[in-house]
Amino acid sequence: DLLRTGEEYGRWRLGQGRNLQVEFVSSNPTGPLTVGHGRQAALGDVLANLFQELGWRVTREYYLNDEGRQIDLLAQSLWARYRQALGEEVPVPEGGYQGGYLVPIGQELAEMWGNRYPSWDEKAREAFRREAVGRMLRLIREDLEAFGVSFDVWTREGDLHRRGLVAETLAALREKGAVYEKDGAVWLRSTDYGLARDPVLVRSDGTPTYLMVDIAYHVDKFRRGFERVIDVQGADHAEEQQQVKLALKILGYPEDFLHYCVHQFVTLKGGEGVEKMSTRAGHFIRLGDLIRELGRDVVRYFMVRRKPESHLIFDYELAKKTSMENPVYYVQYAHTRIASIFREAEKAGEPVTRHVLWGTDLSPLTDPDELALIKELDRFPDVVLQASEFAPHLLCEYLEGVAGLFHPYYTRVRILGQGEATPARLALLSGIQLVLRQGLSILGVSAPEEM
Repeated sequence: DLLRTGEEYGRWRLGQGRNLQVEFVSSNPTGPLTVGHGRQAALGDVLANLFQELGWRVTREYYLNDEGRQIDLLAQSLWARYRQALGEEVPVPEGGYQGGYLVPIGQELAEMWGNRYPSWDEKAREAFRREAVGRMLRLIREDLEAFGVSFDVWTREGDLHRRGLVAETLAALREKGAVYEKDGAVWLRSTDYGLARDPVLVRSDGTPTYLMVDIAYHVDKFRRGFERVIDVQGADHAEEQQQVKLALKILGYPEDFLHYCVHQFVTLKGGEGVEKMSTRAGHFIRLGDLIRELGRDVVRYFMVRRKPESHLIFDYELAKKTSMENPVYYVQYAHTRIASIFREAEKAGEPVTRHVLWGTDLSPLTDPDELALIKELDRFPDVVLQASEFAPHLLCEYLEGVAGLFHPYYTRVRILGQGEATPARLALLSGIQLVLRQGLSILGVSAPEEM
């Protein structure tokens, strides 16, 4: 059945072509992506791939928070670096962005603009906001491209305000009697519904909070026709997630509409290479630097190898190894070995294409390792389904298990020149190769023919 269905093996029709959105990364455009963002980027992209395998029509979306105080601080921090490049001793503002990544941009702007913005005023604020957000967004896009992650939709917070969605959503909550005013601010009546506290939706100065905008954003998602939405977020957002789900429930949206894939943080464990990257970026490690050091395949695989709810210790020294100790190479090498056998089989005139092999008599496969491999291949569709339940680490465990059965079999059993057993064993290897390739593809990792 595996050889007959080919790349359709492991796919389901549960989604029936319905629309599903995965929103992930959504880092504020205040700096390059860090290693921590890398875990979310990998998780979100792999979950999107898994839901495509289940038959959903998936949209990948990035929410760009390009408004608010943090953007003003970024702009003023860049202005300070610009003035420093012109020889002035201007400090980065309190709470601003100290990272060295702004220094070369400030120098470039000093060469380009000269003394055009001598003081921090409204004119400078607008110019440096525009320049800072644009340049940070380019850095983010560069790192995502290097990581093999692309988005179908980029939504800006500013657009939600301009379209009146935030004010409209607040009015809808007010109509439901779900908000009240106190100390000049607007609050959500969350404690009336069993939550621990009432959060502020609109501050006393009239500006909406991040929570208020997030509620409006999810109303917008529903209106755009998504039947299910998955937000990949860090565990530090747990309270806000409860508040958003409550607000949507009050507004009458389906309870199964919004789901959160929650992940813990990443700690990079390593030696000299880690120190160099940290120094280069200025107190944090850029995702792009890690990808350049280790390669896309290794970083993506390591980021999803542990269950999302667990703290991830990223072992830099292990990730650097190009041997079978490294789990990525361990799985990829199984695929490579099979490709090598098929090249030799082709030279020997044996059947090598899946379409020829799928009708092969498999009765000669009686070796215990062969039977164990067949049972393992039979599990692949179920593993895909289980991994979609916010557990892509199960797919890594499965692939390592298949490779773990194959490698000793490869060293112990001869494949070619074994009479009737050869076509049967080639058919088995074709199935193993196909499952390894499919699994690695879902993870966004290559399946090399040679290593």
